[in-house]
Amino acid sequence: MLTIVFPAAVAGTNCYVLAPGAGEECLVVDPGVGVTAQLAEVLREHRLRPAAVLLTHGHFDHVYSVTPVCGSAGVAAYIHGEDRYRLEDPMSAVGPDLIAMFEQQFGQKATWQEPTDVVDLVHGQSLALAGFDIRVLHAPGHTEGSVMFVLPNVPEGLDPDVGVSSSVLTGDVLFAGSIGRTDLPGGDGAAMNASLRDVVLTLADDMLVLPGHGPGSTMARERATNPYLQGLAP
Repeated sequence: MLTIVFPAAVAGTNCYVLAPGAGEECLVVDPGVGVTAQLAEVLREHRLRPAAVLLTHGHFDHVYSVTPVCGSAGVAAYIHGEDRYRLEDPMSAVGPDLIAMFEQQFGQKATWQEPTDVVDLVHGQSLALAGFDIRVLHAPGHTEGSVMFVLPNVPEGLDPDVGVSSSVLTGDVLFAGSIGRTDLPGGDGAAMNASLRDVVLTLADDMLVLPGHGPGSTMARERATNPYLQGLAP
């Protein structure tokens, strides 16, 4: 699996581009703030054609560029139904201090236009996109509609000593050594603990974790060392 990841200009949100190989269709996952130019360069360099944009949840730092990316490629955005409302205006949940920082950094007012083609996801759904078979796992807690995407593929060139045979895009559900916060609107600590216990901890140890922020990990490492997973039984 050709896997390219780069951080967005705000919050260091990981934007992923996944494809079976160069010259193929690809998936774009969580296009955040200021990614369009770099994404266009990645697509040109590897001769990739977006087949869909996958959104792990609806926070602005994960969806800010979804409309121009979908519009330029003529593809749909995929998001869980319980976070669908966030695409109406994700900037409405952003505080004035962050808006001011945004305007200072980019020299313009943050604006938003909803994508025209949106597909609602549900738990357990299977997607066949860009040559991948993707399984959708609903894992609320960070937001009501947070999801993870499981693929039976791993990045090409990965050191075999890592010992993984599949991948999971965890968004802001699970990070290396941490989890997503639950104190924002729509967050729920009890729901997060349930998701960690009933969804995250059921994932296989040989799964590569590709999170929404920060470095990757493995389920084996997170199960053994992540303090937020300790004491939870699947």
